[in-house]
Amino acid sequence: MTETAAQTIASVVDEHDAELVGLRRDLHLHPELSWSEHRTTDLVAARLEAAGWRVTRTPETGLVAELGTGRRVVALRADMDALPVQDVTGEPWASSVAGLAHACGHDVHVAALVGAALALAQVVHEHPLDGRVRLLLQPAEEVMPGGALHLIAQGVLDDVEQIFALHCDPAIDVGSIGLRTGSLTSAADRIEVRLAGTGGHTSRPHLTGDLTFALAKVTTELPAVLSRRMDPRAGVSVVWGIIQAGSAANVIPDRGLAAGTVRILDAVAWHECEQIVRDAIHDLVRPYGVTATVDYQRGVPPVVNDAGSIAVLAAAVREGLGPEAQVGVLQSLGGEDFGWYLDTVPGAMFRLGTRARGGPTYELHQGNLRVDERAIGIGARILAGAAVTALGLAGR
Repeated sequence: MTETAAQTIASVVDEHDAELVGLRRDLHLHPELSWSEHRTTDLVAARLEAAGWRVTRTPETGLVAELGTGRRVVALRADMDALPVQDVTGEPWASSVAGLAHACGHDVHVAALVGAALALAQVVHEHPLDGRVRLLLQPAEEVMPGGALHLIAQGVLDDVEQIFALHCDPAIDVGSIGLRTGSLTSAADRIEVRLAGTGGHTSRPHLTGDLTFALAKVTTELPAVLSRRMDPRAGVSVVWGIIQAGSAANVIPDRGLAAGTVRILDAVAWHECEQIVRDAIHDLVRPYGVTATVDYQRGVPPVVNDAGSIAVLAAAVREGLGPEAQVGVLQSLGGEDFGWYLDTVPGAMFRLGTRARGGPTYELHQGNLRVDERAIGIGARILAGAAVTALGLAGR
């Protein structure tokens, strides 16, 4: 990226700062769940078309937009769905929809992508890029296996040589960008185990299938089994969010449920895990005379950042913010469907610092999530800078 291009990006983003913050607040005020992001799609489509982007709506919700000409294509992606979480921030732009909130920062992602689009439109006007930039406004990141597969099925990765994305990180100060080569997130699956037995009185467990005891064995022993059946370096984590059985202290129930998540740091181990989990659960309950039905839903693969793409992001950070803005980050056990794109083409996701300096650290997926809105323009700079760095200017 030339110094002139970097200056143009910074100037345009700064010029539109109030607009981008206003867009983020508008989206935060009007959150939409996965596959219902119609208003969000309409707002972004109108703004991109006004800026000269060629916009195509995708089935359901979401859009694809392109700028420039040429054979080479670099893609930028932002997700746009909200969560079924109650907003308790108390901000003037807090969610107006009961029980829904942008508690993962997707409103920031969308606003940053729009900012990048405005900057890139000006860069292309001044000096064409050596190829095209493709924007992916993706629905339904928050549901498994994720809206990324929906867009990929529409051919959005055709001709794409690199793809970039961002994710809010409330543990990093605003002004800093977290980069990591290799695995950034983990694979994430969901599991639901339903046990069935004869039930009976607690005074005669030997005449029943002691379902509650068997359920306890599943929830406590499955993690132990996986620690011996799978490579410990794979980082397998089983955590239960729901355990239900019975309604009386002296009655052994005939039905029980345990549901949770299975998270795996290693992509190879992810492909092996499901069958091991199924076999282990059936083996665990067999001695107790109950049966198990296992619903194992494969979710998303890890986000594995390509070294070359991280080098592009590092250059964009260096030229857009300065070398001191880059910080290292650890691999997370969180899941992100951006991993599906990286299964097909090389690319990288960066962590966008959203914590006010000296302020508290908020958790994602919580109704009290607050972000320092200066992060929007910073994210826009890095997304635009990555596209220009990856493509270069025509004729150079």
